[in-house]
Amino acid sequence: MAFHPRERRMPRRQFIRLTAYGAAAAGFGPALLAACGGGGGSGESEGGVALSRPDQPATLPRFDDIAPIADGLSPETGGPLKVYNYEEYIAPDVLAGFEEEFGIPVEVTTFTSMDEAVARLASGEVAFDVFFPTPDVLGKLVAGQLMQPLNKTYLPNLANVWESLRDPFYDKGSVYTVPYTLYTTGIGYRIDAVTKAPADYENPYDIFWDATNRGQVYLLEDDREVFAMAMLRRDAEADVNTEDADRIAEVLADVSELTDLVNVKLGAEAYTVLPEKRTWVHQCWSGDVVNAQYYLPEGESIDNIGYWKSPNGVIGSDTIGVMRNAAKPVAGHAFLNFMLDTERALENYSYLGYQPPQVTLEPDAVVADGYVPAHLASAVVQAEDFDASQQLLQLTLAGERTWDTAWSKFTAGG
Repeated sequence: MAFHPRERRMPRRQFIRLTAYGAAAAGFGPALLAACGGGGGSGESEGGVALSRPDQPATLPRFDDIAPIADGLSPETGGPLKVYNYEEYIAPDVLAGFEEEFGIPVEVTTFTSMDEAVARLASGEVAFDVFFPTPDVLGKLVAGQLMQPLNKTYLPNLANVWESLRDPFYDKGSVYTVPYTLYTTGIGYRIDAVTKAPADYENPYDIFWDATNRGQVYLLEDDREVFAMAMLRRDAEADVNTEDADRIAEVLADVSELTDLVNVKLGAEAYTVLPEKRTWVHQCWSGDVVNAQYYLPEGESIDNIGYWKSPNGVIGSDTIGVMRNAAKPVAGHAFLNFMLDTERALENYSYLGYQPPQVTLEPDAVVADGYVPAHLASAVVQAEDFDASQQLLQLTLAGERTWDTAWSKFTAGG
């Protein structure tokens, strides 16, 4: 669903994040709340969890009363494996394959934002076996003792993924998570509608500020993604994880121009609105432009959809882990291992459009193998892209509030 920035006084992301603060403060969550604190960098926060960075990786803590499951156990039966994930972020056929192989039904509950998911988990009102966290919230979940450390003897398929993600900086040793998918953040656009493609501008991000696209511009409904884009527009070397209030105020002013200039909308459904030509320009994730080929109306061609990404823009990865209060932790490990199986990962890729970091999936071959249309090859993620690009990472509590305050001003109209 799309929204004009002025249609809501408090955007859902900010509201959910603030309720997450409340849930943390009210229940078991003081550690979860404190995990947002600290001084940044890799220094220890008040919650005992460092804010990990690629150049200063931190090992997430383990707790004496949260041990990995023992070796040699059989997956639990009787009732469903409860999975908590984004909507339509796993292929139904892959789920059916797991159910058939293990004889365990899978019950998927969905959320619309990671902040919503963390808030619900912190409240203690819901319980799931498997969760799909992003790296920027992982430290909070571990500090709040919501995740359980993994027993790698159940995860032989971890060897199938890129070596760099078997020991990622945000979870050294893959103590709590395994990798799921990869993506970049860029610009999806209608080749047959815009007067200039992003690459034709002196600064490709200026396409969002081009008044000739008025009424046809979408930004992601995500404060971090929108402000990061505006920071990179100002300075290709900008730190997208900055907590500098002056830098954030600058990009707030820039983004606020878009309301009157192009009547900007917010959303996260580029995979449908671009193929349906309900917009010409959409800030989006690479997986969504790949996935757009499966949502084309009759007579529409994927050749009309383009994608541009900055060589040093925003890049990300999603993960999977087992919750501390999992009723089926062994089955949860089996599920993680199943998703890391090469055949299953590729089957999932063909449904999602979001690339798994599988060693056997040569990035240069995904076009030839039919996963990605040739003209959208820039949507393919290469391992070396992580060296040049930036990831949106956990901020301090004060930093999150600075970003949230700026975002609320934008959505309120200034």
